[in-house]
Amino acid sequence: MPTTGELDRTRAEQTATWDAVSDGWLAWTEDFERAAAAVSAELVRLGGVRAGQSVLDYGTGLGEPALTAADVVGPTGEVVGVDLSPRMVERARERAAGRPGVRFLVGGAEVVPGGHDVVLSRWVLPLAGDRPGLLRALRAAMRPGGVLAAAVWGPPAEVPMIALGFGVVSRLLALDPPPPGPGPFSLADPEALRAEPAAAGFRDVEVTELAVDFRLASPDAFAGFTLDVLPPRPRAALRARYGDERHPDVHRALVEAAGRYLVDGGGVRLPSRCLLVRAVA
Repeated sequence: MPTTGELDRTRAEQTATWDAVSDGWLAWTEDFERAAAAVSAELVRLGGVRAGQSVLDYGTGLGEPALTAADVVGPTGEVVGVDLSPRMVERARERAAGRPGVRFLVGGAEVVPGGHDVVLSRWVLPLAGDRPGLLRALRAAMRPGGVLAAAVWGPPAEVPMIALGFGVVSRLLALDPPPPGPGPFSLADPEALRAEPAAAGFRDVEVTELAVDFRLASPDAFAGFTLDVLPPRPRAALRARYGDERHPDVHRALVEAAGRYLVDGGGVRLPSRCLLVRAVA
């Protein structure tokens, strides 16, 4: 069990990271959501979201799946998106401008309001420093019989949209493998994904899979995406070694890696495995 100090450090690092990459993710939202929208839609379906309900989106980032859920609950419902990153929340609010019934809060489980019919979360549970505590808090925020529907990534080798570029950067920098703990792939095992909500008191836990068909215009676009969303630490390390994270050698390595995923017309297809968990409070 992490100490309070360790949890505080993890939270501070994650907040700083997501603040730093918010503009990069915003720049690629249209490209990313062409495929990721299918995950939001499936979470809304698994959660049984319907008009008039109260929905929480934990770790909403730029506002998904909160905005998708808002279209379903309509003006008689409510959607609350929560995220640690103030800059992500600022951009989510901008994207939601003019939509009734959707609001965003900065913080973690401590700011989550109660009484929700459905809790959604897209690719955020694996990042939690205290995942058992978070799952218990989300369950406490739900009405009896409410539904949790969350998405996590599969193993890195099966998620090239996220893992391929970071793998290239890690090899260029000769980085050690990440230590055990919070990370985008820390719930890639379906059995763990099934067991953890059950241990937190959820029932009727089900895990399914979805292939997310990410596509980018070219290997150059893949290199641009990877570098635009690169977290501060590897970005700084690339600058220290190459003088610029967009050095030709870095760009070339990313383009070559994406070349394995070329399709007719010069585009890049990066099908990525997503695991979906549904559980009842």
